[in-house]
Amino acid sequence: MRIAVYAGSFDPPTNGHLWMIERGLEMFDRLIVAIGSNPAKTYSYTLEERLEMLRASAPKSQRLEVSHFDNRYLVDYAKKKKAAYVLRGIRSPNDYEYERVMRHINSDMAPEITTVFLMPPRDIAELSSSMIKSLTGPEGWEETVKRYVPAEVFKVLKQDSQEPK
Repeated sequence: MRIAVYAGSFDPPTNGHLWMIERGLEMFDRLIVAIGSNPAKTYSYTLEERLEMLRASAPKSQRLEVSHFDNRYLVDYAKKKKAAYVLRGIRSPNDYEYERVMRHINSDMAPEITTVFLMPPRDIAELSSSMIKSLTGPEGWEETVKRYVPAEVFKVLKQDSQEPK
């Protein structure tokens, strides 16, 4: 069985993340979408909120697991889950350089795990959770952001924008 892990912070999930999940389900027998905790990052949404948004947005499939891990390397988590593949997205030259280095470091730690890179289509290639958060708020933001995130995530963003700060 070909098992892959697709990890990220998903803070919040975007249509780019969904595209990666859909392609991962096409390519692998089982896909584990895992929220990793990075102590160097500050998150806008709690782990529980991000898990909920992912589960509500991801395609329904018995071959898909939405999970999380912390305080361990991605390849160690992949080994624990018996995954032979790590799925990563590349949106830009900066992503490529970062992912290239990480692929080699991961290979040093776990040579039995293969990293698979996918490049999303142009209309969603520039999407990131950070960009979505930066677009949310100004007058008329809803029309812009709505096209870049799953409907369930948009509901959360809209609700958050209406709460008093």
